[in-house]
Amino acid sequence: MSLNFSLIIPVYNRPNEIEELLESLTKQDFSSDFEILIIEDGSTEKSEMIVEKYKSQLHLKYFFKENSGAGASRNFGMQKASGNYFIILDSDVIVPAQYLSEVKKALETNYTDAFGGPDAAHKSFTSLQKAINYSMTSVLTTGGIRGKKQAVGKFQPRSFNLGLSKKAFEQTHGFSKMKNGEDIDLTFRLWENGCETQLIEKAFVYHKRRSTIQQFFKQTFGFGTARPILNKKYPETAKPTYWFPSLFIIGIDASIILAIFGYNQLLYFYGFYFLLIFLDSLVQNKNLYVAFLSMFTSLTQFLGYGLGFLESKFYPNKNK
Repeated sequence: MSLNFSLIIPVYNRPNEIEELLESLTKQDFSSDFEILIIEDGSTEKSEMIVEKYKSQLHLKYFFKENSGAGASRNFGMQKASGNYFIILDSDVIVPAQYLSEVKKALETNYTDAFGGPDAAHKSFTSLQKAINYSMTSVLTTGGIRGKKQAVGKFQPRSFNLGLSKKAFEQTHGFSKMKNGEDIDLTFRLWENGCETQLIEKAFVYHKRRSTIQQFFKQTFGFGTARPILNKKYPETAKPTYWFPSLFIIGIDASIILAIFGYNQLLYFYGFYFLLIFLDSLVQNKNLYVAFLSMFTSLTQFLGYGLGFLESKFYPNKNK
């Protein structure tokens, strides 16, 4: 099968990010042609001028549509694309020069109708962005499944760095209307339709994620609210481990209460755990400040996901 890539990039009020992403795409060591579709999702800060700047260097198509969310914008882009394999990227990523070459090599060796790639922190990122990246990819916090570790069982691609064949898109109709967890929902429907997925470890991107603790909390809260909905929709995929972040934060509350009455053992356990995070992040990032922030971003991640999970589980109609 001859692979013709179409890169689908939805954007909402982030012209500066699009410029960095397009600049990185001009440096690809990929010899074949590829198209890039920028889907402006009802932005008030448009990216059209940035796109025009790069049209002489890249095969670019720009579309402006009413705001409908990232999932619908990705579907819109795939409907307009001319390639037979779609690569979906978030607007807040930077793509290494070898990215497309690694994707092509992996698919030619082991073709699957969908793939996901990991993410990493670029040296230009802020200390907080590096700490957030650590929390989202570390074995100590997520088991490493969002980083470079192959997940146990089938791999579930994430929409910041996801590939999907045209055939698979036509079978599944792409992303659902879910506000959060729409990429996991798509993965489950891919499997139901007999499509295989894989992790391409070398097809990583530099992912900026969020720039403040408040934004990161909101993002992880959204992740947490999606999981009970997915568990209900696909009961065979539900696992006890999805309760872990909620139990983790309940345990922190319990440790503080017990410490008031002189029972410090549980508090010591949490202190040791966060010390491990500090040391592991220090080894990985070689920066004391990033290691220090990693403890707070990891706590924020557990707090956001855990609270979102509990709200969605016990108050499912609250955000409807």
